[in-house]
This record gives sequence, C-alpha cells and structure tokens, in this order.
Amino acid sequence: MPILHWSPRSPYVRKAMVAIREKGLADRVTTLRTQADPMIPHQGLMAINPLSKIPTLELEDGRCLFDSHVICRWADMTGGTGPRLFPDGAAGLEAERDEALGTGLLDVALPWLVEARMRPEAQRSAQMIGGYRTKLNRIADWLETHVPRLEQRPFDIGHLSIGVALSYLDFRFQDEGWRDGRPRLAAWHRGFAARPSVQAEPFRDDPRPAT
Repeated sequence: MPILHWSPRSPYVRKAMVAIREKGLADRVTTLRTQADPMIPHQGLMAINPLSKIPTLELEDGRCLFDSHVICRWADMTGGTGPRLFPDGAAGLEAERDEALGTGLLDVALPWLVEARMRPEAQRSAQMIGGYRTKLNRIADWLETHVPRLEQRPFDIGHLSIGVALSYLDFRFQDEGWRDGRPRLAAWHRGFAARPSVQAEPFRDDPRPAT
C-alpha cells in the first residue's frame, strides 16, 4: 500500500489528502506522521525525497512522488471515482491556473508565519509582514470577483487548491479577516468546507514526532 508522509499542520499535505479522498483512495493509502522542519533537514525523509518536504508519497513499486501537485495528479490518474481534478484542454489550463493561485497564497502565508511568529521579535521585519498582508488582500479581492467562474465549472484542482489555502488562513491567520467585504468568496468557501473530503481532513496542531 502506498505510504504518504503526512502532517495535520501542513496545507500542502491537506491539499493532497483532500484529492485522495475526492478520488476514493483514502482506504488505499497509509499515512505516516513525519516531521519536516524547513530549518532542520529530516535525514530519513531525505533518503527518499532530497527536498526533505511533505507530502511525499512512497509507491508500492519503489517510486516516490512529491510535491502536492504531483500527488494530486497521481490521485486523479489512479482513482476511479470522484471529480476530474485535471481536465483536458482550456478547462485544464484554467484549473491549473487557479491551482497556482491557491499555491501562491500558501507561498505568501507560510513565510509570513515564520516572519511574524517564529523569528525573535527584534528580528522581525514590519516591511515584509506588510508586504505579505498586501498580497493576501489582493489575492482575496481577485478571488471575490472570480467566484462566479468557480461556481460555473465542475469541481477541479483549482477549487481544491484555493479552498485549502483559505482554510489555512482560518487556521493560522484568523485575525486577518479575509472574509471582510468579500461575501461571495465567504459563501463559496462555506460550500467548499462542507465537502466530506474537506471535513475529514481538518487542520490541527499535534505533538511533533521525534525525527
């Protein structure tokens, strides 16, 4: 059975797990809690993924897949049920563009978390934090205008990526109020959050395993 190196804290892992559930593969993948600290390389994980990042998927034939985009593609190719996450043609380009937007939002949120909460206060950059906040608000404003298009097309990797990214903001940046002044986006995300695949994979802080 494939093994997914996993953490309930990671938005990239959650993205992969929601895809796995959407495609009916949850009972065909074993999850292994793995700590992947960006500042402390995990020697065991690096033996199969030199990036020392999660999610990493060990397949039964010895191959390893990483990152979340590739694992979501594997789920779409392997699962026999659920939505087509990566459609063909122009629809596929739009889906992957929106996936890139959701990933980009996470690429803003994660260094923001490090800068604002993990660095000693004296070393934090107000300029960088302000830049991250500006990007978050511009992305959320764009999404507010984009909601009608999301509602018009079937669920795909774009919906999944954007939805997980907004959920991560709820997990780590509740005080930023991304819903404020964006009623369509807030309503759309309520629908996303109600999907069984999403409810089955909540974010949570848990004790970190020993490396």
